[in-house]
Amino acid sequence: MDWGINLMFIKNKRVTLLSYWTSRYLFTLLIGLLIISFFSALWIRHSTLENRLQLMEFMAEEMVNRITDVSIPGVPPSERVPNFAEDRFRVQHINPTMYILNTDGEVISSNLPLEQENGNAYSQLVNGKEEVETFTSAVNNKKYYAVKKKIEIDDELVGWVMMVESKDKLTTVKQEYSQLAILIVGLAIFGWGAIYFLSRRLALPIKQVAEAAKQVQSGNYEISLSDHIKEKELYELVSSFKQMAGRLEQLEKTRTELLAGVTHELKTPVTSISGLLQAVNDDVVTGQEAEQFIRMALVETTKMKTMVGDLLAFNSFAVDAVPVNISQLDIDNFMKDLIAQWKAVQEQPDIVTKINLLHKKVIISADLVRLQQIMTNLLTNAEQAISGIGEITISLSEKGAYVSVIVKDSGSGIPPEEQAFIFERFFRGEKKKYGIRGLGLGLPLSKMMAQSIKGNLNLIESTEEGTCFELLIRKEG
Repeated sequence: MDWGINLMFIKNKRVTLLSYWTSRYLFTLLIGLLIISFFSALWIRHSTLENRLQLMEFMAEEMVNRITDVSIPGVPPSERVPNFAEDRFRVQHINPTMYILNTDGEVISSNLPLEQENGNAYSQLVNGKEEVETFTSAVNNKKYYAVKKKIEIDDELVGWVMMVESKDKLTTVKQEYSQLAILIVGLAIFGWGAIYFLSRRLALPIKQVAEAAKQVQSGNYEISLSDHIKEKELYELVSSFKQMAGRLEQLEKTRTELLAGVTHELKTPVTSISGLLQAVNDDVVTGQEAEQFIRMALVETTKMKTMVGDLLAFNSFAVDAVPVNISQLDIDNFMKDLIAQWKAVQEQPDIVTKINLLHKKVIISADLVRLQQIMTNLLTNAEQAISGIGEITISLSEKGAYVSVIVKDSGSGIPPEEQAFIFERFFRGEKKKYGIRGLGLGLPLSKMMAQSIKGNLNLIESTEEGTCFELLIRKEG
């Protein structure tokens, strides 16, 4: 049981990014270098064999030329084997056996003691068609290479020069293997250093982000991350994390204000209702004044009911608990009826409302009630943004599979620092916080309702000259 627990612990043990990738890169590098070393050794062995065989052919040719040289009077051809050949081969780390054979393949002369067992095989080799022959020694069962050249005097074959060496000696290399080993070890050390440096460079910003995440988790948003990163992906990671931390800090700062605002907004009507009803109950006011106090209490009750309803509706949409009844509507007729109803209850008569319709029949798929709520909220917000004389413009246009509804007002606009938070629940700007009652759920709820009918709601722009929202409604089909 303990063994199983220890095995699970080892299996789930976490290692640092630097150790993880460095070890794997190094393992991959070593495997690659071993493969390269193996094939390089084979190539060196093959090249060495080819080069030394060519050299043996060249030296055999020199032997023939020396033996057939008529300018050496009084010296029999069998004694004309030059001693420098042996020295030249020693430079190449080989010392082949050189034979002079007659036309029957019998050995006439050799620079080394003749091995009789192999000597019997030479008569068979001279009959072969190739200048380079291979055979297996009967003495030691080793493979040998034999290079033969004809000795011709006056175009008449008088014998052969044959040079014989074992394959082991022809392929034996020491210096080349040493150089290859030095090269491979050097590449391994250099590669490991490069891998370590690159892995460390990759792991450092990620490690810093991980430490910064722990700071944010503990509630400390004052993080310090370097922007001097050349790698695009790492820069985007660090930059996005810093932006996220800044946004979380801003949301954390406003959370207390938002909760305090919600508490205040709900407490104010309760206090008003309690005071008004207490005055009537204690006969502080009587008659028509008491009736007026009761009407005022009912108005405050309605406001509080509306706010509580917004809270309930928002929570329902947040958990997808509100059913959506999709129906087909003519967008022009819907907008004309909606604007007419909204104008009838408009509180500011100095505000002019203009509408630019499609002027053709375009059917949309939407929930009538939700669409009315969204448009009413947008128009109410536009009205509240205008102080005094102003204008609200509603423009319809087709945008692919959607109908775009632009609601633009001539108000003072939303401050740039608040625009990123307008769709956050309970967020209320400075202008609305103390001037207009509410919970800050209008726009977040409207966006949720728009998305619930397969559309969307976005802020297009907001300047000192006004604010522009776009509602996208999906067309039928």
